[in-house]
Order: sequence, then C-alpha cells, then structure tokens
Amino acid sequence: MIGAGPGDPGLLTRKAERILGLADVVFYDALVDRSILSLVKPGAELIPVGKRGGKPSPKQKEINKLLIQKARAGKVVARLKGGDPFVLGRGAEEALALVRRGVKIELVPGVTSAIAAPTYAGIPLTHRDFASSFSVITGQEDPAKTESGIDWKALASGKGTLVFLMGMANLDKITGNLTRAGLSPRTPVGIVENGTYPFQRTVIGDLQDISRRARKTGIKPPAVIIVGEVVRLREKMNWFEKKPLFGKKIVITRAREQASYLSELLQESGAWTLEFPTIEILGPRQCTSLDRAIGKISSFDWLVLTSPNGVRGLIGRMLDLDRDLRDLKGVKIAVIGPATRDELGWWGIKAEVMPARYYSKELPRAMGGKNIRGQRILLARSEQADPDLNRALRAAGAVVTEAICYRTARVKKVDPEVKKMVACGDFDGITFTSSSTVNNFMGIMGKPRAQRLLKGKLVAAIGEVTARALRENQVQAGIVARRPTIPDLAEAIIKHY
Repeated sequence: MIGAGPGDPGLLTRKAERILGLADVVFYDALVDRSILSLVKPGAELIPVGKRGGKPSPKQKEINKLLIQKARAGKVVARLKGGDPFVLGRGAEEALALVRRGVKIELVPGVTSAIAAPTYAGIPLTHRDFASSFSVITGQEDPAKTESGIDWKALASGKGTLVFLMGMANLDKITGNLTRAGLSPRTPVGIVENGTYPFQRTVIGDLQDISRRARKTGIKPPAVIIVGEVVRLREKMNWFEKKPLFGKKIVITRAREQASYLSELLQESGAWTLEFPTIEILGPRQCTSLDRAIGKISSFDWLVLTSPNGVRGLIGRMLDLDRDLRDLKGVKIAVIGPATRDELGWWGIKAEVMPARYYSKELPRAMGGKNIRGQRILLARSEQADPDLNRALRAAGAVVTEAICYRTARVKKVDPEVKKMVACGDFDGITFTSSSTVNNFMGIMGKPRAQRLLKGKLVAAIGEVTARALRENQVQAGIVARRPTIPDLAEAIIKHY
C-alpha cells in the first residue's frame, strides 16, 4: 500500500519509487500523476481502479478481490493511492481485507493533500499567532450513516485550522453547519483545486460568501477546503502560483531516457510537462565500423564526440569488447557542448577541446584549424548525423574515420492516452531537441494535423538545425535557444513567459 502524494510527482517518497520499480502489478487511483506510473518496470501490469465522483468506477469489494487474486498468484502487487492511503483514503479497508486473507502487506505513507495543497497555496496550517492545531475532516460522510459522525460544535468552538477533503459537493452544508455551530461568518476560508499541480487554482473568501465565490470561479473537485485565520497568510506567502511558468502546459518530445532533465528544469519554474517521446535511442544496426575503430583506437590523433549518446555508445561498446579505457591515453578528445563534456567526465575522461559555440562548424577551428591537416580523426557519431562536420574536418585536411555508435528511431509504441492528450491541443508549448524529434512528431501525429496543432502554440527549438527541420515542415519556431543545450532551451522558454 503506497501513498503517491497529492499530485506533484516530486513529492513521491524515495521508498515509494523503489517499490514501484519492483512491482509486477500496480493498481492506481485516478488522480495519480502519469509520470509516477513511468517509474514502474517494463512489462508490469497497470490496472486503473480510481474513483471519481459522479463517474463510473470499480466498487470497493471488486478492488479488494482483485488485490487478493494478484497477490495470491505470487505477484508483487503495489496499490498506489493518491495522497496518503490512511488519510480518508480507504487504505485501511483494503489493507485489512488483504490481512484477513493471509496476504503479507507493507505500508508506505504518502504526503497528504490535506497538508500539501494548503502549503502550495501559501497557507500554513499552523502558526503560533493564529492556530496551534489542525483537524482533517471528511467532506463526504458515508451515506449509509443515520447521523453525522462529525461534532460540529467541537470544531466551531476550537481555535485550530479545519481542513475538509472531498467536500466540494457539500460546501454549502459544511459552511452552514459551522456557522450554526457558532463559528463567525467572517472566518476566512480558502479552497485549493488541483493542489500542487501547475494548474492549481485557489479562491479565498469567508464562511458567508465562499460558496458564491466558488460557483463564480467554477472551482471543482478535487479540492481541499481550509477554514481558519491562517488563510489570511496566503496574501504574503503565495509562492507556487507566482512561478514564471505556472499554469503552462509544455509537451516534451525528447527520448524517454533523456526527457526528465528538461522536465525538471521546466517544472522548477512551475510548468506542467507532458512527456511525449517521439524517438528512442538504439544501438547501431551492425557494429563493424565501430569495432574496427575501437580495435585501433590508440592510433588516432583525435577522437571527436558530438553527443552524450555518442559517449555512451562508444564506451559501452569498448567495455563490451573487454577493452580498457586507458586505450584512449594519448588520444586528444574534442566534444561539442557541455552535456557531451560532462558525460565524458562521468567516466573520468577529460576533453581537451570544446568550441565556445556548440555547433559542428565551430569544431575544426577550435581544434587548431589548419594544424589538424594530416591528423587522423575518429568521428564517433549517430547513424543519422549531419555530414557537415565530416566535410569541415576533411576540408581542413584531416583524415576522418567515421564510427556509428548509435542511432535514433521513431518510437514503436506510443502511449495512446498521452497521444490523445496531445491531439486535443490542450497545451501551451512544445519543445523539439533535434531534427528527429520534429520529423517523428510529424509522422506520429500526421503532418497536416501536426501543423494544425502547432498553430498558435509556443514552438521551442534547441538550435538552428532543429529550427530548420521545423521550417521544412512548414512550422515556424517561436523560440530558438541561444546555444543548443537543454538549460539554454529551458531558459529561453522561461524568458518568453
């Protein structure tokens, strides 16, 4: 039983992440962020069992039965519940059902929305000048009960903060019960919709007018209702909703293995990112040229690497062939861009040359221009690499040997739910980090539809080569990063907004 947290995937605990990577079957709630599901190991079975008010959803007994069946089949089963499983989440009911049938359980708490949503709205639940305690109350009691289990007079007579979960359908009843129990109609109330998400919305009022304000602004579930003097502190402590990319939905088309870095940079500035990988990184179709080059690698004067994938492809193959990285001793290394330099550094290898501008045409000059005449250069590249660098090196008089270290391909399996979200056009911007991401996006979505989707959206390209690929597909980049790096791309998007 795992708490998935309130929405922001960054609030998932490290223990929860580790267990998700071990699970054979994952039962998940409707409000669990899709990026959390990406942590599940390949081949694991994903079963949605989420409950949403007013919509068809599995009965609790059915969920319990399925959990027991999968566990008894010898599977490692993860039950992923939004927030914390035991804060008004029926986690205890499911756990007890498993225990009664002899199933061993492990319980992993999560960050509850009762705390996270107010915090992301700038509302602390306690402050020594306003409230020294808080209560979490269900806003939706079991309809089978003959009388309420909530002591409204006790809640109204206390000085603590009141937090109601799942209470939007009963907002009028909640405010009415509190005022009838003696709480002042002027008591501040805050409602946070989609707390911790970049499309979070907050409305502030008091007990006598919050229902009207909620209707006027169209606030809907999932929402957390906070009642108490601490709500007044939002005016000074509102932080999340002031981030530069707050409320912006941005699609990332980069390969799945590489998308997280750009996602993190944009999320730190408040964006909601949707990873829609259009390419995947694969090994070369055949390793003949690469193996031949590795066999005589110490004979080269220079090794040129143009991407982190090239570094991983080359070194990975060297290790596969049981070659020693010390074979590179005496070979000068040139790289394009800090990401390639840093990947090389991770292996304990230092690059001698990196051009100030991270473009292929700048590299021969950085390597010494005419001084590389006659030099033997190993160019480790992708199968789809632009030939410009090879031509530039040969034009400078170098003797160039190419070795294919990796290739990119259009993803074979596209997540249908993610594709549907993109096809609806419900996003503000989209990023492209290579020509391949552009061409594959066009292929996956269909060129005419892709062109329509991108019209009026912020289209961000990592560099001029990618921007050219967009123009070739009749799409104009609204942003081209100052330098072709992920941090520069993220910075350009932030500055735009």
